[in-house]
Amino acid sequence: MKSHERSTKVRPVRQWIPAFAGMTGLRLAALALVAALLTSACGGGISIGFGFGFDDSQPAVSLVADAASVRAGQSVKLAAAAADESGIDSVAFYRFDGSNTVRLGTDGAEPFEWIATAPTDGRTTLSVFARARDNAGNEADSNVVTISVTP
Repeated sequence: MKSHERSTKVRPVRQWIPAFAGMTGLRLAALALVAALLTSACGGGISIGFGFGFDDSQPAVSLVADAASVRAGQSVKLAAAAADESGIDSVAFYRFDGSNTVRLGTDGAEPFEWIATAPTDGRTTLSVFARARDNAGNEADSNVVTISVTP
């Protein structure tokens, strides 16, 4: 081939992603979660799916809020980062009411976000978490984020 000609030949996947070739599904999911956390800091989220075959592992999921403290009745934006080898189907957002959980809503597309409203019933905190469901039906809960609520 002459130096000014370009090859239009498609290279096999193993040649263009050699850095990932030896990684297990769990390590790839962890890598995807780190990437998701980094992008969620700028308002975005990410979901990465890869692999073939049977998936019996739980997805990785984490949750952040855009404020550490809000006034009663004020909104707070929640963003979840989720990753799994079979891809993420949806992320549901929950809050704790005493020992019970209340489903706030579900986001089926990335970025996985929800707007929660701080309670006006005199509570001083709002505790929330996210539950990711992968395409194989496996679920996992995120960390609990507690937001201070002021009157």
